[in-house]
Amino acid sequence: MPPSYLDTLVARAGRAAEVLVIEGAMGLFDGVPIPRRSGAAADLAARFGLPVVLVLDVYAQAQSAAAVARGFATFDPAVRVPGVILNRVAGERHRTLVFDAITACGMQVFGALPRDERIMLPERHLGLVQASEHVDLDTRLAALADLAERQLDIEAILAVAAPLPTAEPSNAHALPPPGQRIALAFDEAFSFVYPHVLEGWRGAGAEIVHFSPLADEPPPDRCDACWLPGGYPELYAGRLAAAQRFRTGLSRFAQTRSVHGECGGYMVLGQSLEDADGVTHAMTGLLGHATSFAKRKMQLGYREARLLSQSALGQAGEVVRGHEFHYATLVAAGDDEPLVDLADGQNRSLGPAGGRCGRVTGTFFHVIARA
Repeated sequence: MPPSYLDTLVARAGRAAEVLVIEGAMGLFDGVPIPRRSGAAADLAARFGLPVVLVLDVYAQAQSAAAVARGFATFDPAVRVPGVILNRVAGERHRTLVFDAITACGMQVFGALPRDERIMLPERHLGLVQASEHVDLDTRLAALADLAERQLDIEAILAVAAPLPTAEPSNAHALPPPGQRIALAFDEAFSFVYPHVLEGWRGAGAEIVHFSPLADEPPPDRCDACWLPGGYPELYAGRLAAAQRFRTGLSRFAQTRSVHGECGGYMVLGQSLEDADGVTHAMTGLLGHATSFAKRKMQLGYREARLLSQSALGQAGEVVRGHEFHYATLVAAGDDEPLVDLADGQNRSLGPAGGRCGRVTGTFFHVIARA
């Protein structure tokens, strides 16, 4: 994201908070390598002067964990790592060996979490099983909170927190809303939508109306744009294929108003979707491509896209940024006109991508900001 937009989002997130926690994805220093590392959690920590509490998996390690911790603490002088939380500790003797070695390096150990299968959260191919799918979510969170209070020095963690720098808000890089009243698919099959995108749309005066394709609901007719976000349509392909009111209503909606799908939404806009068992299900058919989850290949990385025509993402010629993370593959490209000219995070061309047919557009990448 453009740095000024990061400043705005961090300031907005911390405005009403006592403590702001940035949870890192992947490793602390994992980002785009050139011209210098960027996009990593470490870069956010350096930009905003925030300390890093390193959660360190010490399974099958003892004193070697101290070498790992010290390596993280000294790898980048601009990134401050005052201490660690030990994860997957086998017992008291194991904890003592690791604790003593790390504190001898001058780093704090804020606590240790045990190796216990009962507190693990289940995951699937795109990450953790979503919170909304856990019927016992409140019980799980309460148990984890109790464990944290017993095992972690919460006061010591809060004591290393640093004040946020002040920044002038700027929405120059926010995504414009695709309509005044946006029909947003939202259920177990469609749930990967970024809160900052929705907040930006609302801040620009748009209204967001949820509907559920899995409940066989069409986009509400009072809306003037429809957005199908990512999610897990490959797990619900049979139900989506049978959702006749949704499919008919979406087709009717697309005759007069824009419809955009990203990642999972893009898959549902195609002709068909092959599930993990090799069964092919008819999708909405509003775009000409076909996808498969049986023929898997992971696609992961930042994306920069130049829009080839006006669409829900912006005006022709504009550049937007986002990321791609999916295992599904295109098994038929179709003959729709491409929506974007795509490059990766290192500005290497990936060629034309996505599709456009009439008012319907879609891409595999999730858009997060204007360049």
